[in-house]
Amino acid sequence: MELYLIRYFLSLVETGSFTKAAQACVITQPTLSAGIKRLEEQVGVPLFVRSNKRVFLTTAGTRFLPRAKAILHEVNMAAAEIAQSESADVIRLGVLQTLPAHQVAGLLQAVSQVLPDIRFDLIDGTEQELLNRLDERGIDFALSLRRVDNDGSLALFEEGYSLALARTHRLAASPEIRGEDLANDSMIVRSRCEVLSETSRHFTDRNVRPPLVYRTAQDERALAMVGAGVGITVMPDSYRASDVVRIPMAGFSPRRTVALFPPRFALPQRLNDAAAAFTQFARGFFKVDHG
Repeated sequence: MELYLIRYFLSLVETGSFTKAAQACVITQPTLSAGIKRLEEQVGVPLFVRSNKRVFLTTAGTRFLPRAKAILHEVNMAAAEIAQSESADVIRLGVLQTLPAHQVAGLLQAVSQVLPDIRFDLIDGTEQELLNRLDERGIDFALSLRRVDNDGSLALFEEGYSLALARTHRLAASPEIRGEDLANDSMIVRSRCEVLSETSRHFTDRNVRPPLVYRTAQDERALAMVGAGVGITVMPDSYRASDVVRIPMAGFSPRRTVALFPPRFALPQRLNDAAAAFTQFARGFFKVDHG
């Protein structure tokens, strides 16, 4: 059984879509489909139930999933031990896609000034992708969102969500904005937003359906489009730009906790000191307002 077929399988499980899985694997959809078919032929049973909108695991696929993860975990562990240089401290850091670039860059720049011997390999991902990579030993640490209090992560900071409007917007000077005031404003949808459903419900509960002008998975681009006056959006408070104002939305108060998720396996001995120093530095860095 070829390793790439295992990767195809896990990517399809993560995304639930042949199109998205193919994009994640940087291959064409027909290539992915052929690979999944070949894997199913090798194991002798269907692993997925196909539907028009999403694919789901069969009973056999559900049984196969933990084995596939274990296989990839062992391969990643072996590759990591071979690839990591004995002369450098390399920490593989997963970064949630909805964290502002300036925030992550600021952390890494500050770390390099205080701990110059530590080098980082950065990997972007969604919450689920980062958790999977931690489980599979694909990364050492992850900057992501804490969902429960006892998940073993280190809480770094908490923030809310608010409207992002161009400084030239008619409501840019308002201390607070009601959803009803935005009925005719074009909306930019951040497709990776963790509170996308809550945002949609907030407007529909008020019988407001702003027209959609742009949908993107790239938050920095969404912020730039807001600054250009293309539309408005809802974002975490830490997103800032000189041509954008951030204003609370009345009756809308979800919050998120950004946390550092530690390794879920024993690091090589030579990385222990670097990992401990990085954890301690990250804890102190976000006690000061760097957003």
